Amino acid sequence: MDNIKEFIKREAVLCAAFTAALASCCFVPPQAGYLAYFDLRTLALLYCLMVVVSGLCQAGLFSWMAHSLCLHAKNSRTIGFILVALSFFSSMFITNDVALLTFVPFALVVLGLAHCERELIIVIVLQTVAANLGSMLTPVGNPQNLYLHSYYTISNAQFFATTLPVWLVSLASLLILCLIVPKHPIRSEQKAPSVLQKRELLLYSLLFAVCLLVIFRVLSWYCMTGIVLIVLALHDRCMLAKADFMLLLTFVCFFVFAGNLAHIETINNALCQLLEGRVYLIGLLASQVISNVPAALLLSGFTQDAQALLLGVDIGGLGTPIASLASLISLKLYAASANSHTWRFLGVFSLVNFFLLAMLSFMFGC
Repeated sequence: MDNIKEFIKREAVLCAAFTAALASCCFVPPQAGYLAYFDLRTLALLYCLMVVVSGLCQAGLFSWMAHSLCLHAKNSRTIGFILVALSFFSSMFITNDVALLTFVPFALVVLGLAHCERELIIVIVLQTVAANLGSMLTPVGNPQNLYLHSYYTISNAQFFATTLPVWLVSLASLLILCLIVPKHPIRSEQKAPSVLQKRELLLYSLLFAVCLLVIFRVLSWYCMTGIVLIVLALHDRCMLAKADFMLLLTFVCFFVFAGNLAHIETINNALCQLLEGRVYLIGLLASQVISNVPAALLLSGFTQDAQALLLGVDIGGLGTPIASLASLISLKLYAASANSHTWRFLGVFSLVNFFLLAMLSFMFGC
């Protein structure tokens, strides 16, 4: 029973998605038509990206990059700038959650060694915001972008035309917010950069390039999946399990839920009417309650306004801690650290997030 409670607590979104999918099956019984619900391209891409990025982490790329940059830091503000920049720019390619899983633990170590523990809260909050905003630029930056790019068959030019202005304003805002980090001198030498495993790095870089070819529709997802599975099976089969299968299962459950809702005429008509002229607002508000990935999956079946929905769920990743699943990662990592002050963290998190949410909505809300 304790294990079940722990699982529900740890995978609350998955459990909610499974419950919703199961309930919807009462109205639309399982049938062969269910197969049309699943976006296999998105699922395959998400899986391949997760295992390939895990391989890049294992090769020491992100650790080496972070250590190398932080070696040149002279004070706590400089470290803050570097850590926030790492989260912002890396999230465009390795997803927001992987960026935070990589660089928040590193922030805890570096700021601890530098005796700058007082700056932990503001730096980790800004890292979290940076990962959520930086990831919106590219189709591969986060799961909802990956899904919406595929679902609506958005051209690359149209996608970047939608996300680039918000991304640029977000970058400028974060640079200004980094000035909040106190400027204290570092009292400890940083660790030397870790050694890169060059052979591993080359292999996983090539596999990542294969994934990008699929993102930009140069290569089919069938070929990508076959290449990744065969190469990893021959090179390191353990890496095949280095994916967040709970996230993939969450996608599957929401595909079933959203697909069934589309076949319930009353709900279908109600959602279509609700979204008419309010796609951005509903996407943003839904993200605050069920997080932006499920919101994108749910609402995409009821509107053709891809631009408004994309902006709604991406900017909607700001706000509450559950608005983006990546934000929960930061919260968990900080709360588990020594001498953490969770309520103070939540206070700073809410202040920064809702300020940026209001500002970006005022500037770009559709």
